[in-house]
Amino acid sequence: MPAKTGNQYIAALQANPAEVWLRGEPVPDVTTHPALRGGVRSVAALYDQQHDPALRDAMTFPSPSSGHPVGLSFIIPRTADDLERRRAMMTHWAWLGCGMMARTPDFLNVSLAAWAGAAGYFGQNRPEFADNVQRYFEFVRENDVTLTHTLVNLQPRRNAGVLDELDEQVALTVIKETADGIIVRGSRILATLGPISDEIAVYPTRTHLLGPEAWRQAFSFSIPCATPGVKFVCRESFDYGRSAFDHPLGSRFEEMDSIVFFDDVLVPWERVFLLGDVEMCNYYAVATQSTTQSGYQVVNRCVVKTEFILGLAQLMADTLGSGELPHVQEKIAEIIIHLETLKACLRASEADAALNSWGVMCPAQGPITAARALYPGVIYPRLAEIVQLLGASSLMALPSESDFNAPIGPELERYLTTASAPARERVRLFRLAWDVACSAFGGRQALYERFFGGDPVRNALLTYRAYNRDAAVARVREFLAKEQ
Repeated sequence: MPAKTGNQYIAALQANPAEVWLRGEPVPDVTTHPALRGGVRSVAALYDQQHDPALRDAMTFPSPSSGHPVGLSFIIPRTADDLERRRAMMTHWAWLGCGMMARTPDFLNVSLAAWAGAAGYFGQNRPEFADNVQRYFEFVRENDVTLTHTLVNLQPRRNAGVLDELDEQVALTVIKETADGIIVRGSRILATLGPISDEIAVYPTRTHLLGPEAWRQAFSFSIPCATPGVKFVCRESFDYGRSAFDHPLGSRFEEMDSIVFFDDVLVPWERVFLLGDVEMCNYYAVATQSTTQSGYQVVNRCVVKTEFILGLAQLMADTLGSGELPHVQEKIAEIIIHLETLKACLRASEADAALNSWGVMCPAQGPITAARALYPGVIYPRLAEIVQLLGASSLMALPSESDFNAPIGPELERYLTTASAPARERVRLFRLAWDVACSAFGGRQALYERFFGGDPVRNALLTYRAYNRDAAVARVREFLAKEQ
C-alpha cells in the first residue's frame, strides 16, 4: 500500500485494536471514543494531505522498491536538497497542527530512515539485525505505518548521574529468549500518540544511559500496538467533548500520552534490532545520527509553533486596539526575535549539513542542539507568558459558545464587541489564546516542551562532554602568551 489516506489510517486502528485504558475503563474503539477521536481525526488529516492534488508532489516521492508514492518523511537524504524537500513536507504537517502536535508520524519516520541508512551499525555483532532494520523500514514505508515510541524505564529511585538505576521488577526487561523471539516484561514511559498508533518502537535514549550490568534492558525492537500483553494507560484527556469554539486546540490535537505495560510480550526475532549489547544501545543514536534527524524535525515544528503564536499575539493586540502601545510592541518583538533565532538554527543546520560515514546527509548537530536546548526552558515558557500578559483580563472574561446561543447572547454582542472585532470573534480568538497559555491543554504543552527531549540537566551534561572546546581554549592560551 502506498501513502495512505485518513480513512485507511482509521480503518487500520479499528481492525487492530490495542488494549487502551482511560479513566479506569478499557477503550473498545479509539477512533470513536470522545476523549481520543479528535486526535484521530487530526492524524487522519495529515495522511489526507498526501493526496491533496495541490500538494501531492511536495508530500510524497516514488518508492525505491515499488515505485508507488510514499511519504516524503521516509526519504533517506543523500543531498542537501533532500533535506530541504523533506523539511518543506514536514512544515505542511506541522501547520496542520499549528505546531501543537509534537508526535506527528514524521518524527519517527525520519528516525527510522536514519536507522535504515546506517543499518550496518545494527549488524556488527549479529548480521541478521541489519537485515531486520532494513526490512522493517521498508515495511513501515510501504504501508505508511503510524509509529509511536517509548524510551524511558520507570524507576523506583533516581540516580544522580547519567546512568539509570533499574529495577527488573519495574524496568522493561528481557526475561527469556525462545526460538520465536524474546519475551519482555515491565513498563515504559512515555508513549505519546501510543493509543492511536499502529506500532510501537522500543529503544534506549541517549539521556538515560544503561550501566554495564543492564544487558537485559539493552535492546531495540518494534511491534504492533495490538500485540497481546501490551497495555496503554492514558492520562486524563484534554479533549472535553466541547466545541472547537470553546476548546479550539484541545478538541482537535489531543495526541495523548500513555504509560505502557508489557506483560510477557513476545517480540519476534525479525522485529529485534539490538539485543544484549549495552555499548551499542548507548551509542546507536550517535552512530546513526538518528537523534540529529529527529531533532531537525523538532526544530522545524518549533519554528511553526512560534510563528503561530506570533500571529496569535498580533491578532490579540489588533482586537484589543493595543498594538500601538510600546510595551505590547516590545513583547511581540520578543516573539519575533525568538522566531528568527529558531529559523537561523534550522537554516544553519542545513547550510553545514554533511554526509555521515553511512552516506546519509545529516543536518549539523550544533545548531539543532542549541535550538532544542533554548526552546523548552527559555523560549516556550516565555511565549506562553507573553500570551498571558497580552491577554490580561480578556483571558478571564470568556463566555462559551452556548452563551452566545442563549437569551443572554445579544447582551454579549453589545458589551464584548471591540472597535475591530465583533464579540463572538473576539471571544473565539481569546479562547484560542486560553487554550495556548492557560488551559489544561496549554499546561501540558509547556510541560511537554520542557521534558520531551529528555532531562535538560542530562542533556547539558551530554552537550558538555561531546562539544569540542579545544579551539576556543587554544585561542585564549594564545592571547595570554602575548607580551604586547
